[in-house]
Amino acid sequence: MDDLRIATTLGMRLLVPEDPDWPEALNDLGAHTPHMLWVRGEPRLLSQPSLAVVGARACTGYGSQITAELTGDACAAGFSVVSGAAYGVDAVAHRTALAVEAPTIAVLAGGADRPYPASHDQLISRIAELGAVCSELVPGTAPTRWRFLQRNRLIAALSRAILVTEAGTRSGTLNTAGHGAEIGRPLGAVPGPITSAASAGCHRLIREYGASLITNGTELLDLLGTNSDALFGRDLLEIDSDGEFNRQPSVHVRILDALPLRGGRELSKVAKHAGITQQEARETLTELELLGHVEQRVNTSGGTVLWALTRNE
Repeated sequence: MDDLRIATTLGMRLLVPEDPDWPEALNDLGAHTPHMLWVRGEPRLLSQPSLAVVGARACTGYGSQITAELTGDACAAGFSVVSGAAYGVDAVAHRTALAVEAPTIAVLAGGADRPYPASHDQLISRIAELGAVCSELVPGTAPTRWRFLQRNRLIAALSRAILVTEAGTRSGTLNTAGHGAEIGRPLGAVPGPITSAASAGCHRLIREYGASLITNGTELLDLLGTNSDALFGRDLLEIDSDGEFNRQPSVHVRILDALPLRGGRELSKVAKHAGITQQEARETLTELELLGHVEQRVNTSGGTVLWALTRNE
């Protein structure tokens, strides 16, 4: 009864498999399905399409940057973000989602009322306000090593796919990936420098476990089984005067794929990503601007012109 009193005081919900708000995806765990979930925040978010973003606690600047970029792409496509509220990649993923006002879910290795690490108290409280914080453990339970490994199966099961942005060969993140593979969750990993020990785990997932190599938002949305063209206004099919559908020229597609899903990119970098000359890129971008697919923006910090996708509101 003390557990229920604590939960009531904190505005916590106790979910069981028979509850209408129970996330059915957890049932994919079979015999390892949790008996209950203690939830701070909005329980229904646990059933929304989501992406697990996990990785090293001691992530590098590269890991932080790519985590923020890909997390932002997933949020822009309407996905929630699931992670473990730890240092490093987890924290970057949660904070990115909060920054763009997208739902995010923290799965804790202790009680849902017990922030861990303690320095993430404010972050976890913010997640509870705008998203959900959950645990299968009763309030007050302290996290332990085996409980971190135990909770990883919940992160995997709650998500449509799992993205590992940076991880060493001994990272606990690989445990989450293993749980995901067991229940059929698509797995993606971001490559890094071959000299970086922080990316060795990602390379192993790609090499030995068949993880999809993820380098941009389009590839991530493919992993999630989402049509990125429809979500981001990349309307690659045009209707001619006879009512027939004609696909846009391939150079248009290459330019659109070379643009980031959020923010903009300089002409020279667009050309490099698309594999064409700057003159070809300039001409194609002008055509796409007339068609309403892209727009020019001025970088206020440097005064340079950036090209960006036009979003359909």
